[in-house]
Parts: sequence; structure tokens; C-alpha cells
Amino acid sequence: MRVRPMTWLLSALATAAAVTATALAVPQGGDRSPDDRTAPAARDARAAGKAKPDAHDVVLAVHGGAGTALDRDKTSPEREKAYRDGLTRALRAGQKVLDKGGSSLDAVQAAVVELEDDPLFNAGKGAVFTADAGHELDASIMRGSDLKAGAVAGVKSLRNPIAGARAVMDKSQHVLLAGEGADDFGARQGLKTVTQDYYWTQARWDALMAAKAAEKGDKKAARSSAALADAQSKGTVGAVAVDRRRDLAAATSTGGMTNKLPGRVGDSPLIGSGTYAKNGTVAASATGTGEVFIRGAATSTISNLVEFKGADVAKAAYEVVVKRLPALGGDGGVIALAPNGDFDAPHSSPGMLHGYLTKGGQVVTKIFPDETPPNS
Repeated sequence: MRVRPMTWLLSALATAAAVTATALAVPQGGDRSPDDRTAPAARDARAAGKAKPDAHDVVLAVHGGAGTALDRDKTSPEREKAYRDGLTRALRAGQKVLDKGGSSLDAVQAAVVELEDDPLFNAGKGAVFTADAGHELDASIMRGSDLKAGAVAGVKSLRNPIAGARAVMDKSQHVLLAGEGADDFGARQGLKTVTQDYYWTQARWDALMAAKAAEKGDKKAARSSAALADAQSKGTVGAVAVDRRRDLAAATSTGGMTNKLPGRVGDSPLIGSGTYAKNGTVAASATGTGEVFIRGAATSTISNLVEFKGADVAKAAYEVVVKRLPALGGDGGVIALAPNGDFDAPHSSPGMLHGYLTKGGQVVTKIFPDETPPNS
């Protein structure tokens, strides 16, 4: 389906003019267990800069971005529940695949689709706006058993970009398709397509208005708009998994950066930067300042440290995310999973929304900074 950006833009502008500042609607539902809500975590050894796994026996993990951290004191119980439910739904979707003996690749795709369909996160439905008030989405997926991968960049009409990435992997000889060619390829494969107004949300529009005001030096307007904007405007999503065959897989999807230049591509669709999976080393998905993760070849470097330096996953991820990348001028985090189920989620940003599922079926979600203190 070919998009006509001006048609949806006029509609979006009319909607924005008619709608006063409103909070993002809270998603309903989500199958939750008593384990889904976590108590504030103690500031353990990791907060002091020691790289140790967050958890063991993990089979699936997801993240919802390492942008501006959610403030426990300013987050309503309803909003907290919405974020935890969103992460939990993604984990449960992947769990259904794994419990049936499905592949880690299918599990990470199922998890990411759930996050793309949730407007709380900056991917799919909740994608942020570009500088020209459009939407350009990126995604990638990788299988650790044979290093097969697929990705799309700058797509404008695929409802689920991760499905486009999977199609590139399975049904083409390429790894990355971009722009109109990626959209057309996805449509030919029978993937669901949408018009640009599908991605529109009030919170993302407010974030764009705040960015525009800041560009003009209007601090008052910027603060006013920013107060209404979604705190997770950097909320790139991703998933990592290991299946019964000990095969690893990883996937990442994003709407990019608010007010980014049209055509900008970050780390999320780039294999070795935003996404990487290799049997015997690690499955990793990144979130944060994309340009820095590209320059630091973040996720493949984690794998290389495990393979060639003999580091465990926690130490390798910490080395890259906390020690190396900040020196390049940006912050962020990764979820990293070893074949034996050791899991770590280091980040240099104030917080990182993420959750994981253990082999025994326990779901843990972490959304506040005191649950995931930065490794500094």
C-alpha cells in the first residue's frame, strides 16, 4: 500500500487542534500472575558497578526502552499497571511459543509484535514523529543457529515492522530493505499494511511539539508540551530468547527519535549494533542513543567479548554498555541472554523498562529506576 503522507498529516493536524492535552489511554487486560508486579529492588552489587547477572534460568526477556525513566512518585497506579501489563503480555506471547516447543526466533517475533501493538511503546502503533510530522519505523531479527537475519528501515506502512524484518530474512536473499522498497516487499508478502494516521497518538504529538518549541528557543512552550509528552519517547522495544534446543534469537523494533530527520536510521535495524544473536555466546537487543550504539557496534561486541575474551554475558554487556558507549557521547542499555539462561540488563541511562520469564514460568517486570539502578 503506497502512503500519501499529506492526507494523513492534515487529518492529524485537525485532530491535534481539536484535542486538548490528554493522557495516553491505558491499555486494558493482560494475563497477570502474582509474580508480574515486582517490589522495589535493593541497590545491589550491580549499582556499585559490579557486573553480575540479574537472573538465572531465563528463557525470554523483553525491553520497552531506556529513555527517560518513569518516576515512581509521579506515576499513577493505573499507568504503572499499563506498563507492567504491556511487558507481561509480550512475555506471555513468547511463552506460548516456547511452551509448545517452538523456536526462539518465533518467540521473539511474537513478543515484539505485542509491544508494537501497544501505544505505550515507541514502536509500531506508538511510533514517534519525524521532523516533518511523519513516521518511519525500523526493525530487525536474528537467529543464532546460523546467523541468519532480516531487517527493514524507514518503513511507513507496515503495521508490524518486525514481521517485515522476518519476511526479508525468510523470503529474500537480502538482510536489509529500506523505505518504499521495504514497504512494497512486505505488502507483496501479505503483511498487514496501514496508513500513517494509524501510528498517531496524542503523547507522541505532544513530544514533537515540545521538540519543535525547544528548537525555537521557546522554553515555556517546550516545558508545557513536554509535561504532556510520554515519558518513554525513546521506548524502543526488543526481545531475546533461548529455546529447548538452546538456540538463541533476538529482535528489535523502533519508531526512532522524536523530531529526527526524515531518512535517519538508528541502530535498531542494524545487525551487530541494535540486534545480535549467536549460539554459544549471546542474544542481545539494544535501546538508547542509536548513533552511539552503531559506532560502538554494541551487540556484536558483546558477543565477541564472550567468544574471544572468555567473558561471561554480564561482564561483556557491562563492559560495552557502561564502560565503552558513554565515552562516545550517549547512553542506553541492552538485554543480554546467554545459552544457559544467565540474563543481564545493564544500562547507563536512568532506567530501562524490561521484564523476563524464567524456565519455571515466573514473570518479572521492572519499570522504575529503583528496580533497575544504572550501572555507574
